[in-house]
Amino acid sequence: MSATITILDIYNSLEQVMDPEIPVLSVIDLGMITSVELDETGALIKMIPTFAACPAVSYIQQQISTIVGNDLGIKVVVEIDKTVHWESNRMSDAAKEKLKNFGIAPPQVHNGNVSAEIMLHTACPHCNSANTYLRSPFGSTLCRAIHYCKQCGHVFEQFKPVE
Repeated sequence: MSATITILDIYNSLEQVMDPEIPVLSVIDLGMITSVELDETGALIKMIPTFAACPAVSYIQQQISTIVGNDLGIKVVVEIDKTVHWESNRMSDAAKEKLKNFGIAPPQVHNGNVSAEIMLHTACPHCNSANTYLRSPFGSTLCRAIHYCKQCGHVFEQFKPVE
């Protein structure tokens, strides 16, 4: 392994690992990486899934290992960090803006107390109107809900707030 590779290099490489369900967001944007360790044998990257039953977890692990390993020419081991659980407040502001531009309403910031009520106040990512309603708390994936905008007429998904 080259002595010039740094943990910052690994984080920069992780920016290329995109969520397979929302391909405008990286694992960094989503706050899925909990730690990176680097030694003479390679890198150990710990991650957390956005949802416990997320079907893409093993695919994301494989993508992290392949992309970072190929990019930096090192061995990469990816483990699920069982000491931390993901919450939507881990998403960066840039990630929320990318979601909105992709047509998905970002999750609201919460104070650790998420109730069904929080999803009732979701602005439309297309026109920014607050004149929306929750059509279904179940969207195309576990992490999304479906809303309707009375202002522009769009049906849109929201990335659910999670505590």
